[in-house]
Amino acid sequence: MTETDTKINRANRIVKNYMLGALAVGIIPLPIVDLAALSAIQLKMLHSLARLYDIEFSEHMGKSLLSAVLGSSVPLSFSRNLGGLARCIPGYGQATAMLSVSLFGGASTYGIGKVFVQHFESGGTFLSFDPKKVKAYYAKQFEKGKEEVVGTFAGKKP
Repeated sequence: MTETDTKINRANRIVKNYMLGALAVGIIPLPIVDLAALSAIQLKMLHSLARLYDIEFSEHMGKSLLSAVLGSSVPLSFSRNLGGLARCIPGYGQATAMLSVSLFGGASTYGIGKVFVQHFESGGTFLSFDPKKVKAYYAKQFEKGKEEVVGTFAGKKP
C-alpha cells in the first residue's frame, strides 16, 4: 500500500465517521440547534481533513466554503428546511423531520467530505477551492451519501 492509498483510506474513514456523527443531529428536537450542530460537525470534519493533508485551516475560511458549497445546492437546502418545518406537526411530523434531518445531515456531510478529499488529493488548498467547480460532483456525492445513510439505517456496515 502506498502512502497516498493510506492517506485516502484515512480520509475516507474521517468522512464516514463524521457522516455518522451528522446522523445523530436529526434527533435534536430544535431546528436552529440541529443546524448549528451540523455546521459544527462539518467544520470539524474539514479541520480533520486539513490536518491529514497538512493544509492550513482557518475556521472563518472553512465556514465560508461550507456555506458556499451548501448554498450552491438550493434544492438540497430547501429540502432540509422542509424537514425543520415538519417538526411542527405532532407525532408523525416530528418523526418524519428527524429522519429527513438525519438523511440530509449525513448525506451533505458525506458529500462535502468527498469534495474536499478530492480537492486536497489533487493538491488544492482552501485558498484554491472554487465551489462553483464542484457543484456537480457535490450533488453526485450527496446522492451517494444518501445511499450510505440508508445503508446505515438498514444495518449495513457503513
